[in-house]
Amino acid sequence: MINQLANVLPHFRHTNSGQFFLMAGPCVIEGEDMALRIAEQVRTITDRLQIPYIFKGSYRKANRSRLDSYTGIGDEKALRILQKVSREIGVPTVTDIHESEEAAMAAEYVDVLQIPAFLCRQTDLLIAAAKTGKVVNVKKGQFLSGESMQFAVDKVRQSGNPHVILTDRGNSFGYSDLVVDYRNLPIMRGFDVPVVMDVTHSLQQPNQSSGVTGGKPQLIETIAKAAIAVGADGLFIETHPTPATAKSDGANMLALDGLEALLRKLTRVRAAIQEGGAAGIAPMPA
Repeated sequence: MINQLANVLPHFRHTNSGQFFLMAGPCVIEGEDMALRIAEQVRTITDRLQIPYIFKGSYRKANRSRLDSYTGIGDEKALRILQKVSREIGVPTVTDIHESEEAAMAAEYVDVLQIPAFLCRQTDLLIAAAKTGKVVNVKKGQFLSGESMQFAVDKVRQSGNPHVILTDRGNSFGYSDLVVDYRNLPIMRGFDVPVVMDVTHSLQQPNQSSGVTGGKPQLIETIAKAAIAVGADGLFIETHPTPATAKSDGANMLALDGLEALLRKLTRVRAAIQEGGAAGIAPMPA
């Protein structure tokens, strides 16, 4: 299914490598130098491992726990940085939008428009994103089943845009935790769309008493390995040179210097799964 994206994403390389693709970058654009540094380092790694790569960065954070939480450096400034990343590093880019009127604006700068999980049922937002003609990545709501995401896919396709990705980021578990139901990945893949596992956000611990979201980054490898094992087409991983100083979501990020080792392990998992399929080993029953 990765080839569904190859024809519409500029600079989307290595699509014939048989690897999963990667969406990775900081939670929010903090500045030009850092964005270019992260993108260049990740591209070097993904080129070495022949993993197709999309740079991720939010131009603005709208879903914050507290009024004083960091939201960004300014919309146009951040979007221009995303555009510069694409042009100078040679990778496609993805950013999230929050309201219908943002779709056309963001589409001028990036290749993929992302619909946040809490907004995945917002019909006007999905239609606006679809009408830009960009690839639309819809994150599954923490409150929804994989089956229910068929309707989000239908909204985009029936608006004239066949380029849809679905991303799982876990389901709410009580008030302050998330759990990943891996059944959702093959279920959503059954809608004939590429399916991504948002590894780092699925390890968040939201709604903490401090108003700052917590996380369990020590389980990043576990979540990622399991996602590849059940057939995820792509992975979404937020990464930062120093997560402890990140302006947003640092508690569940992967340190940038740990990315290559993780990806090497995941490519071996992917190869083992593919070899098993080629040998005619039947998958486990659903």
